Amino acid sequence: MGKRMNDLRTQVDKTKVYSLEEAITLVKSTSNVKFDATVEIHMHLGINPKKGDQQIRTTVVLPHGTGKIKKIAAFVGPNDEATAKNAGADFVLGEEDIKKIKDTGKVDFDVAVATPEMMPKLAPAAKILGPRGLMPNPKTDTVGTDLNKIIGDLKKGKASFKNDDTANIHQAVGKVSFTDEQLQENILAFVEKVKKAKPVSAKGTYMQSMFLTSTMGPSIKISIV
Repeated sequence: MGKRMNDLRTQVDKTKVYSLEEAITLVKSTSNVKFDATVEIHMHLGINPKKGDQQIRTTVVLPHGTGKIKKIAAFVGPNDEATAKNAGADFVLGEEDIKKIKDTGKVDFDVAVATPEMMPKLAPAAKILGPRGLMPNPKTDTVGTDLNKIIGDLKKGKASFKNDDTANIHQAVGKVSFTDEQLQENILAFVEKVKKAKPVSAKGTYMQSMFLTSTMGPSIKISIV
């Protein structure tokens, strides 16, 4: 692992800020793992993560998705079960399932959505879902009555993201197997969404640095696009 990474790092000039096109070419050529590695963008923002009004928490629909097929659970009442299923939910869950999650702590889905009526009923499972980032939330457009749109957007490649406590944002933007154009379009859509999410109270340079990397690959600094 050490020698492999050192060899790969020699291909990246740490003193250089690469263009997006150059970085995409480089991130693909420096990925030599035996699986289809995820391409991630890491961004440092000029926000104060301790201030509530400077938190970044929003969603983006990546034109080509992340390359990972997410299993979607829909927590709905009996009247909405057929709609959720037809919209593409992998699991249609109700009150019995909520109790099971609370009792066992087991979940086998990647993202959860819910109708507003189910949110109070989900409270007993919040301690399980919350820490795993699986609790439906209006801020991430995972709570609502239009299940066709909510689930449809997730199937198309909608991703939610937020800053961490060091003012960084990390987001998967595709796979190494994607074309350069697909990766570029995904990255530009993500960056545009981050720009729009700038808090009014944030002062100074908002987007401070940006890096592109692949799973187990070297980090490549890219110019702010």
